[in-house]
Amino acid sequence: MTMGKRTQSPALEVRLLREGIIESRHIVQAVICDERGRVLSVAGNSETATFVRSALKPFQALAVTSTGTLERYDLSDRDLAIITSSHKGQIEQVRQVFNILWRADLDPTVLQCPIPQGKSSSLEYNCSGKHAGMLAVCQQRHWPLNNYLDRKHPVQQLVLGKVAELLRMPAEEFISVHDDCGAPTYLMQLSQMASLYALLASSNNLDMERIIRAMNHHPTMVAGDGEFDTELMRLTPGELVSKSGAEGVQCIGRLGEGMGLSIKVMDGAKRAKYAVAIHILQQMGWITPSVAQSLSEKFMNLGKYKRLEVIGELSLL
Repeated sequence: MTMGKRTQSPALEVRLLREGIIESRHIVQAVICDERGRVLSVAGNSETATFVRSALKPFQALAVTSTGTLERYDLSDRDLAIITSSHKGQIEQVRQVFNILWRADLDPTVLQCPIPQGKSSSLEYNCSGKHAGMLAVCQQRHWPLNNYLDRKHPVQQLVLGKVAELLRMPAEEFISVHDDCGAPTYLMQLSQMASLYALLASSNNLDMERIIRAMNHHPTMVAGDGEFDTELMRLTPGELVSKSGAEGVQCIGRLGEGMGLSIKVMDGAKRAKYAVAIHILQQMGWITPSVAQSLSEKFMNLGKYKRLEVIGELSLL
């Protein structure tokens, strides 16, 4: 790691090598912040803005943990984990989403997320857990169900208020757009995303601590077998929390130390964000060499003839 008095530094480059020859390149920016929002290290520009996408889900889950909804419907840690998830539509995951709706006396037809292509139910959509959690809050608070995805709906205002409070920003300053599932997501600087995950990992908030516990105890609910978030948390129990987002977004928190990492692949490539995550986690000492090797075999060695390599390092500010 290099030292410097900069607010930005050279970005990272991920190369796809085919039998050792460069075939493709991805440019990646990454930031580490502490729970006070201070940028500790950076590759690229910490002020680069992008949509947080599904990396927002642990914070959308605060609507559930902060309103008594868990207690009202006797929801478990497995339920809370699926609420934070981008799942694969596996049977056990779909059943967990259904369990939330059943306990809240809600029919699955109230879900407004899409039906995946080739599937038969919105329950199988990767964001259905998040939607079920929002609907359970609406049911508990006697809020309307038919427009729960509207930006001005009380449940979305509740989520926005929680995020704004954590980042110490006025809620009206956030730029909101609809994610593919229909729920609002927000434009954030990479430093803000890293700060959120530092706060999530700090263990200073009971509502967020419950979310961390659920994700760590049930990593299979968060993504699925063979998926990066699940495999990383399974290999580092009680040490890291990880959540992917679409278009090259990846966020990770270092539990107990109040440090958060955000990653953005500028062309949106999924494969590059995992390679960079492994590279940085090893550089920071957040994973052991054996964990790094296990992850690299799954996410950097892409077959008999091709592999990924990461060029560059974080600069400590």
